[in-house]
Amino acid sequence: MGILGTMARHLDTVVGIPIWPYMKLVFCLWLVLPMFNGAAYIYEKYVRQYVKNIGSYYGNSKYPEDQKKVLQMMTFDARKAVERYIDTYGSDAFERVIKAADKEARKR
Repeated sequence: MGILGTMARHLDTVVGIPIWPYMKLVFCLWLVLPMFNGAAYIYEKYVRQYVKNIGSYYGNSKYPEDQKKVLQMMTFDARKAVERYIDTYGSDAFERVIKAADKEARKR
């Protein structure tokens, strides 16, 4: 709550809003409750653009270039699952899964 605490100190001194604790409560409820989906909104709008290409920032060269492109198009959770699969079973097994999925998609 460091950011909210800093904002609270500035808002109390500058604006003097006496309902700040209630505003903070409403904001936290908006973030946490699934019916509002606030945390997902903030992630999609602001955080995801920085996390999306995180592998390219660190020069992650353990994957071939075509696999890097596929990983960058995935969501963060899916990318982590695929990276765990590749680390466990190897990139050849991942290629077989991709080919099988492609073959299955072409049948339809």
